[in-house]
Amino acid sequence: MRDRLSPYAVVVIFVAIAGLMLPFADLGIAGHDPWPLLGRMLAGFARPDFSAVETLAHALALTVAFAVAGVSIGAAAGLLMAPLYDRRPVRALCIALRSIHEIFWALLLIQAIGIGAPAGVLALALPYAGIFAKVFAEQIEEADPRPRNALPPRTDAVSRFVWASLPMIRAPMLAYTLYRLECGMRASAVIGFIGLPTLGFQLDSFFRKGDYGAASAILICYILLIATIRLWMRPRLAPFWIIAAFSLLATVNAPPMGTGALWRFLSEDIIPAPLRDGQGLTGLFDWLREMTLAQILPGIWNTVVATQVALVLTGLVAFFGFGLGVAAVSGQIGRLLGHLLLVTLRSLPEYMLAYLFLQIFGPSLLPAILALGLHNGAIIGHLLGREADAILPEMRPDAPRGLSLWAWELAPRLFGRFLALCLYRWEIILRESAVMGILGIATLGFFIDSALAELRVDRAVILLAVIALLSATIDAISLRLRRRMKVQGVAETDCALLPVERATQHA
Repeated sequence: MRDRLSPYAVVVIFVAIAGLMLPFADLGIAGHDPWPLLGRMLAGFARPDFSAVETLAHALALTVAFAVAGVSIGAAAGLLMAPLYDRRPVRALCIALRSIHEIFWALLLIQAIGIGAPAGVLALALPYAGIFAKVFAEQIEEADPRPRNALPPRTDAVSRFVWASLPMIRAPMLAYTLYRLECGMRASAVIGFIGLPTLGFQLDSFFRKGDYGAASAILICYILLIATIRLWMRPRLAPFWIIAAFSLLATVNAPPMGTGALWRFLSEDIIPAPLRDGQGLTGLFDWLREMTLAQILPGIWNTVVATQVALVLTGLVAFFGFGLGVAAVSGQIGRLLGHLLLVTLRSLPEYMLAYLFLQIFGPSLLPAILALGLHNGAIIGHLLGREADAILPEMRPDAPRGLSLWAWELAPRLFGRFLALCLYRWEIILRESAVMGILGIATLGFFIDSALAELRVDRAVILLAVIALLSATIDAISLRLRRRMKVQGVAETDCALLPVERATQHA
């Protein structure tokens, strides 16, 4: 067996798998003509209605507040765990925290502590703590070891970090934290769809009423908020934003939970029903078998099908779209329009895009696949466009322009990076595919949402464990493939991105 795996063979394998699964994907339109509704939506979007300024401003402020509070707590916890990340219990805890999507954390926490600001903040902080710990630990490992080695041998890990590593990695840590805040803004908007008072809640309300002009205003404000994040969030202003965020969230009123709700959640609700009812292991096995046949296997199948088809669509969008952001390929006007398109698609969360497509096509895998492919393809296309701009000055003076430049110069040079980025996003697409079930699409998230609606928290916990195992499996396969391919420019630490964008591999 050859040590190096051909990237082109990997592409053929993934396309073949998606092609075999495509006939089994539910891509039908739910029995109605989507074009009249699409026409009304486009007409509303063309005339954004900003009349509900006060409501819109409050939702925007809360969206920022949830993101800032959640990211700040997650970053602080990750910073504390990073020097100890090489210890197995700490690493296992971080893996468990980041394996569960923010919206699933929110659903669980609402069951445990009620629908309020603490549930929303912790839904972001818990998975982000695991992500920050991993990223910060890798940054520590990649830092110049000479300052650490100069300290006395018995110096503890925390002191080595504070005095030797932290001064060297402060800049990349801040850059990654800012990027994670952008992710937190998307997650903060999405948790509004399950009842928390962010932009997602308002967007859902306006769509249910058919007020597409107001929905358009929300989307415009949201995209502008994401696009300008590097202007209004500066490191020196971070303390102000953190204080303002927690102050605003303290004013959010929530319905009171009964006394002992959290203890009941931990000691009873998450325990499988057969064990609570005294049926023993025999009852537990029967319960798991019924659940596996009725929910786990169908949920896994639909989640994997959506993931694999969406991954191929992601690759198509990224590969054929990254040239839109390169002036030498598409021209100055084309670059401006292409950049606007890519930024818009990458700014809107997959869940929000799927929600929009769901209004048009109805509940099937089609809205999920389109949303996942367009969003992730735009992220990769944007990164490849940035890298293409970086290598253009290194090319010969008589290099071609336009499509010839894209086809004969840029695409071959960036193909390895393109494939590595798709593999980086593979596990993320899987988790997002599961989340789409909350919209009524029959992935694993559908059964989790149904279980929580029926107050069967024990079933939801089992299904979340299945998602975590699937994510870990995909991540391990992805890592192995990237190492076998030995893509040029991918280091042993699997950093395949531009220096300013490297942290996005963990998004």
